Amino acid sequence: MKSRPIMHDNKEKTQKYLGDTGLIIFITFLSAFIPLSTDIYLPALPRMVESFNTTASLVNLTLIFFFIFYALGTLFWGPLSDKYGRKRVLIIGLSIYSIASILCIFSVNVYQLIFFRILQSIGCGAATAVSTAIVKDVYNGRRRLTIIALVQSMGMLSPIISPVIGAMILSVLSWRGVFVVLSIIGVLALAGSIAMEETIEVRYTGSIFSSLGRLRVVAKNKSFISLLIIFSMISIATMSFISASSYIYVDGFGVSEKVYSYYFALNAVFFLLGPLLYIKLSKIYNSNSIITVGYIVTSISGLLICTIGNISPLFFALALIPASFFGSIMGPARTNLMLEQLQGDTGAASSLMSCAFTFYGSIGMLMISLNFTNKIVVMGLMYLIIGLISLTLWLIISKKPYIKQVSYQTEVAKESVEQLF
Repeated sequence: MKSRPIMHDNKEKTQKYLGDTGLIIFITFLSAFIPLSTDIYLPALPRMVESFNTTASLVNLTLIFFFIFYALGTLFWGPLSDKYGRKRVLIIGLSIYSIASILCIFSVNVYQLIFFRILQSIGCGAATAVSTAIVKDVYNGRRRLTIIALVQSMGMLSPIISPVIGAMILSVLSWRGVFVVLSIIGVLALAGSIAMEETIEVRYTGSIFSSLGRLRVVAKNKSFISLLIIFSMISIATMSFISASSYIYVDGFGVSEKVYSYYFALNAVFFLLGPLLYIKLSKIYNSNSIITVGYIVTSISGLLICTIGNISPLFFALALIPASFFGSIMGPARTNLMLEQLQGDTGAASSLMSCAFTFYGSIGMLMISLNFTNKIVVMGLMYLIIGLISLTLWLIISKKPYIKQVSYQTEVAKESVEQLF
């Protein structure tokens, strides 16, 4: 007889050392690892081209391969955390991340840096794959939806401050100083994982291969996988911006690294505000309507990028903001709706979610890295076309009877953000 995952009830569990507030902060920290690991060194990309005397395409591989192997890594970390526990997987993954970050400091050529970034990305996958699983382990119902929105919003602080920190580092140090900071971040997260008490009460009892096989079980869940395919498509456009933004602002518009970091942070501010606004909107509108409007606005934003994005860096930033803002507004609704389709295998589901979003994002990064004469128009077309395709598929799939709908709304009036702390 094959071993099955043993379910437990989702009663909220207390943390002896971190406490409820500390756990929320720690989950937020983990969920921010991707923007921390990429955005902080975006201002350094043009300088790294000069330092290694290489091409922008090769330096871009430090980003592209990071996301590809991060996506592959998350496929393993999630199921392994279902079997061996969230804490053990976090300690191993964050140890790999910290060591790889240190190795990046001493890279002597771009090929070494690419390899060490791959190692770093594999460790990073543990942080983000497990963070979503922890949320479902500890919280349920309305509170879980509120926590998801709060964590996603606070996690957006990272894209706001990371490029600014990166620019500040570059003003006094070389690009290697960026990886010194990432090494420190890795060690701090590792300390947090040691302090965290295990959140999964009953673990998967099958073999390692059976544990990894739960990925296939989750992938066969028609409602979950349908939503995942549709919801993750938008990362094609989002990640194309992350990959090309420094070249567009610094090389294209001719602004300084410091000014570029401000434009990037401006866009990230709206990523921060989106989930917080969702908490308010969810009292009035259902999640399906919010998602629909989000895709419509994303498409309009893509059209604006195509038409006015080339005028100036400010116009480009303003044209992009609607897509960023409404994309983050519908983020918590999409995440919670996918989790609602499952009863167990949370780690495997988290892995598939991280992998799908990153896989699609890697496609966008590869596409925008091609030798286009006008990357701004190409990026705008991505937002426009992907937005319309996602909207069409969403309107079709949301009406299907096998999609489990969220029947509750976030009771922010009774369970305010202040009460979380």
